[in-house]
Amino acid sequence: MSENTNQDFKGLPSNAYTELKEGEEYVPVMSPDKTYPEVSTYSVLWGLLMAILFSAAAAYLGLKIGQVFEAAIPIAIIAVGLSAATKRKNSLGENVIIQSIGASSGAIVAGAIFTIPALYILNLDAEFYKIFLASLFGGILGILFLIPFRKYFVKDMHGKYPFPEATATTEILVAGEKGGNQAVVLIFSGIIGGLYDFIIATFGWWSEVFTTRVFGWGQQLAEKSKIVFKINVGAAVMGLGYIVGLKYAAIIAAGSFVSWYVIIPIFAYVGDGLTTAFGANVTMMLKDMSPEQIFSNYVRHIGIGGIAMAGIIGIIRSSKVISTAFSLAAKEVMGVKHAVEDKIRTHRDIAMKYIALGILGTTLLIFLFFLLGVVNTWLYALVGLLIVLIIAFLFTTVAATAIAIVGTNPVSGMTLMTLIISSIILVSVGLSGTSGMIAALIIGGVVCTALSMSGAFITDLKIGYWLGSSPYKQERWKFLGTLFSAATVGYVIIILNQTYGFTGEGALVAPQANAMAAVIEPLMSNQPAPWMLYIVGALFALILTMIDVPALAFALGMYIPLDLNTPLLVGGLIAHFVSTRSKDKKVNKARKDRGTLIASGFIAGGALMGVVSAILRFYGINLVNKEWFESHSAELLAIIMFAILCAYMIWDSLRGKAEQSD
Repeated sequence: MSENTNQDFKGLPSNAYTELKEGEEYVPVMSPDKTYPEVSTYSVLWGLLMAILFSAAAAYLGLKIGQVFEAAIPIAIIAVGLSAATKRKNSLGENVIIQSIGASSGAIVAGAIFTIPALYILNLDAEFYKIFLASLFGGILGILFLIPFRKYFVKDMHGKYPFPEATATTEILVAGEKGGNQAVVLIFSGIIGGLYDFIIATFGWWSEVFTTRVFGWGQQLAEKSKIVFKINVGAAVMGLGYIVGLKYAAIIAAGSFVSWYVIIPIFAYVGDGLTTAFGANVTMMLKDMSPEQIFSNYVRHIGIGGIAMAGIIGIIRSSKVISTAFSLAAKEVMGVKHAVEDKIRTHRDIAMKYIALGILGTTLLIFLFFLLGVVNTWLYALVGLLIVLIIAFLFTTVAATAIAIVGTNPVSGMTLMTLIISSIILVSVGLSGTSGMIAALIIGGVVCTALSMSGAFITDLKIGYWLGSSPYKQERWKFLGTLFSAATVGYVIIILNQTYGFTGEGALVAPQANAMAAVIEPLMSNQPAPWMLYIVGALFALILTMIDVPALAFALGMYIPLDLNTPLLVGGLIAHFVSTRSKDKKVNKARKDRGTLIASGFIAGGALMGVVSAILRFYGINLVNKEWFESHSAELLAIIMFAILCAYMIWDSLRGKAEQSD
């Protein structure tokens, strides 16, 4: 047991968020040389309870209102509150396990609700075992594929990726353990950010998005040239931008600006001369589309192509990491030990021989699942299995890198690409129609869940790395969280379908699943896909790589809507501003660290109150005056309130003093 108490708890080391100099080591909060309480009856039971509760809540809310919230931050807040209420000592390690097990919920939910409800929408069979096994096998595959990359992402790339969600969650866990001034700053900013976002979502006192359409010239520009500026004024999104930092925020925003201020106007210019609809499965005239419709029908596909190519480039660039992982697994299977690495508690993963066996076992089970429960022929089951393994493995690093950079996993885009590829392959081997749609959606569900889990789990492992948890313990117990989450989601989707349905009057929104259904139906009827746009995106990624610009960050900017990228840039600019005002490096660091706490509070408050607001909406409590909320006056008030919020963040961050820095 550690002899640390809350009184002598020092908080995160000064080099937690910075790149390490040659020979410099990062020593986590919990010393690698000591043993701490981590896995206990208390932490496992609370973790499983969080997994069940948040799986049910996230599935309900995601399908009802079309929003999937990340569970990691609310669960971390609850874990800190529980340890304080029960007066548990040295609870940091246990809180990491609670958060890690519980956070399985968000990953499994995103994987399931983006694809599985499309089966109901298309009037296809969707028995419990299909939903449960697709979610379970996808989650397990995501964990197994990611573990060999843990060291690369969390240790080798230390300080190079911002890990915004992991940063916010870590700050919550540290502040809860440390108490004092750090906790006060976090709590106060959490209240401000939470109330600010709650007022927008629940009362609609001002708009959530400001656009240049509020001005006459802006409306004309949007209609004639298809040029519009948009910014989400939420506290949580701006806080995310602060933690992402100016470098990556600028690259992401640059991708968005190329989409909205270069490509969309070009499409609009060309569209003026067209007399027929243009593009795969598009029926509307280009000249009649709004900038948002041009983005959705054309430009977003370019972003998907860029993300896919960035994944391929990432695989090639990390081939050394992959070969090392395979080499290590082979040596361990042959009985060669790496004792030096294994002796250090914070360096140990599940043994590679068990990872290899786990992948083989899961591969066999997926094959049997496809053969006996989905397609019923050896050839189609084998084709489906190969699609799952190749795409899930290929995009694992993409999902992890996306989360590491911007805290957003483009899993819907990657799943859309999976559905298109799998549909084309299945049709080419003779599987089409109803059976083909079922097979493609189940394959998409497994891949979607695997990628969602990969992205979410790297967050857990980064939190553990910063704090000094035992990664092998996080990895082992993540499987149990996945099992409980998959079972919960399966039951919830079936109950929701029986209660509300996904089609017809009063049906659940399920926007992602509806999009997947709309894409897959024509594909299974041999209708075209927007391949040229995917190729353009892929070429974009290649060119960016040639000039040493991070292709994935840029492609994410092209894929994620403009209004979510612009506040990231604002947050990044604030981070740069507050950390460069003084000539004293210690003062700059103290200000940047205080800003990180404030940003974490904004994210935590926004996430927590977002759940509360969504629950109120689920039960029909909607206090928003829609006419006012969508008015230009509400948008003008929104940008004023956002400016006040930014000014507060700058002012409070600049209050950081050198003596407060650890």
